[in-house]
Amino acid sequence: MKEYKYKINGMKFTVGVGDVEGDTIKVVVNGTPYKVELDESQKAKKVTVAAPKKAAAAPRTETGEKVVAKPAAAGGASAAVKSPLPGTILSFSVNVGDTVAAGDTVCVLEAMKMENDVHTNKGGTVKQILVGVGDSVLEGTDLMIIE
Repeated sequence: MKEYKYKINGMKFTVGVGDVEGDTIKVVVNGTPYKVELDESQKAKKVTVAAPKKAAAAPRTETGEKVVAKPAAAGGASAAVKSPLPGTILSFSVNVGDTVAAGDTVCVLEAMKMENDVHTNKGGTVKQILVGVGDSVLEGTDLMIIE
């Protein structure tokens, strides 16, 4: 059963669409099952089911290199600054060894032609920078380690 979540006039609805049997579809709305019949005007329309899409190729940078997704280095009290969305690193405002406070901007990430500041979630010292300017990163990629 395929499930969808809707918000209508401020109310939340969870809708599950199940089996189609002829002109009847089994639907569950917020846990209540319904049998929905197609309107006569809809019966004449042709329904086409598309073949499943092939898996997309691995993401690449403009130069054709693979997108960077380096794991964080192991450490006790360290925390990784993660990419909040996929994009390209434009610049860093800190270097290894710099002291930062929670909420400081540490780099700028370009995504969909917009520049986005990336902030720390904890204060400390920049232990390691894991990506470079121009690298393409995925959402959640570790950008640097703060200790």
